[in-house]
Amino acid sequence: MSDVTWLQRAASALRAFRESDHRAVSLARDLLWVVAVVGGIALLLYVVAGTWPAVVTIESESMVPHMNVGDLVLVVDEDRFGNLVTWAEGQRIGHQSFGDYGDVIIYRPNGADSVHPIIHRAMTYVDTAAVEQSGLGKYYTDPHGGYITKGDNNPYIDQGNLRIAGIGLVEPVEKEWIVGKALVAVPLIGYLPLHLAEFAVVVIVVILIHDFILARRKEKKE
Repeated sequence: MSDVTWLQRAASALRAFRESDHRAVSLARDLLWVVAVVGGIALLLYVVAGTWPAVVTIESESMVPHMNVGDLVLVVDEDRFGNLVTWAEGQRIGHQSFGDYGDVIIYRPNGADSVHPIIHRAMTYVDTAAVEQSGLGKYYTDPHGGYITKGDNNPYIDQGNLRIAGIGLVEPVEKEWIVGKALVAVPLIGYLPLHLAEFAVVVIVVILIHDFILARRKEKKE
């Protein structure tokens, strides 16, 4: 089979798929359109943010009042749009984000992928010696340096205080554990990812109803 013949058959099949009135084909076209739109948005977010996931949803009140449950947060690479700034550095240079000094980071606690990332403010960066001298070292079998973090609505820093089931006490955040830093938060939109399965069902039902109505109208005209 020549390349020209193969291309002609492919073009013919694509045209038939595009113009078919069959309900199953029509539904497939709609679902492909939804997938294409979602994929395009995801690709655009990745290009802009330089990291993945490019958005996260606030699921607790640890960052109230600057971030609330249901907020959708755009995440960018830690050094995109300027270097990562801690609260201590922010005080010196006047850098603020989300109502306080320094940047808010999203990190995997102790580098684990088995739990949701944490979104808290980077308070300061300490080396291993500072961790041991501060007394934090006694909480860990292998003390190491990293970022000290804290939720704006929490009374204590994460390190030495926040314990996660299956993970243990949260350790100073190594740079490799950082997913990114928060750039902007959109209120309430984050409820959508929290209920993604339900939303997908609703979209499919709406598409089915839409196709059913169009088919009935066509039958009446004929």
